[in-house]
Amino acid sequence: MMRQRITILATISILIILIFTACNRGTVNSQKTIAVIPKGISHFFWQSVKAGAEAAGKDLNVKIDWKGPAQETDISGQVNIVEDAINRRVDGIVLAPSHGDSLVPMVLRAQREGIPVTIFDSGIATDQYLSYVSTDNREGGAVAARRMGEKLGGKGKVAIIGAKKGSVSTDEREIGFEATIKEKFPNIQIVQWLYGEANATKSLSVAEDILTSHPELNGIFASNESSTVGAVRAILQRNLPNKVLLVGFDATPDLVKNVKDGAIDSLVIQNPFKMGYEGVKTIVDKLNGKQPQKRIDTGVSLLTKENVETPEIQKLIK
Repeated sequence: MMRQRITILATISILIILIFTACNRGTVNSQKTIAVIPKGISHFFWQSVKAGAEAAGKDLNVKIDWKGPAQETDISGQVNIVEDAINRRVDGIVLAPSHGDSLVPMVLRAQREGIPVTIFDSGIATDQYLSYVSTDNREGGAVAARRMGEKLGGKGKVAIIGAKKGSVSTDEREIGFEATIKEKFPNIQIVQWLYGEANATKSLSVAEDILTSHPELNGIFASNESSTVGAVRAILQRNLPNKVLLVGFDATPDLVKNVKDGAIDSLVIQNPFKMGYEGVKTIVDKLNGKQPQKRIDTGVSLLTKENVETPEIQKLIK
């Protein structure tokens, strides 16, 4: 009888341990994992996106798996990162596609495997995604064109330094700029359009080539952070801040200082923190049985020397 009682107690003890372990395992695994995959990680812009995503992760109790290629031109590297996230069975993916076409197969595969994907910052050549969270990039280019046209008095010669062909967000900015110049300012001529390949050093070289080829140039539109950095360096090296008007895109502390100092006329700015936050939130909503909006516009503003200290602008660049 005593032996039987000991056996029963031992069995109960084992069952309690197993139940406790299972409960603990369930607690550990109950937190969902969302992979947030930017085009790259080197630009200040992406660090602001990361901050927004991590803030959402904290608020919404999900784990953020942040990983992107070192350079925005590494399309195959980004494809591999997305593929790895799918293979690890993450609960959702928030993706800024480096190329509008190349990431389509990965997005479609994730959908087939039941992993929701939200696209942010830059578009993709499919509508088979949960939500698209970004700036209205075409409008961003139009904002830059209107600023350029007004400051030049509706006439002159300008150039475009693009990011990289095939990146939907910057393609749309450049197209928006070109279309608005042609429509609103027919006496402004776009004399050259080159790409800095999302690299500040390459953009500097491109800007120098443009300034050498067109000594009469009146303005430059730079469509992303690295192209703006390269353009302003070239302008400063040639001592041309008062001769060549630069309208750039995105804001880093150094670029904001360039605006205050007069080397850059203005910056079209986005809300990368909101992109990161809202991107994660759409996935969490889906996992909780809610259907997020298909398109979420995070807004666009123009930073100038006159408004840089206003609360509205400071909120976007802090």
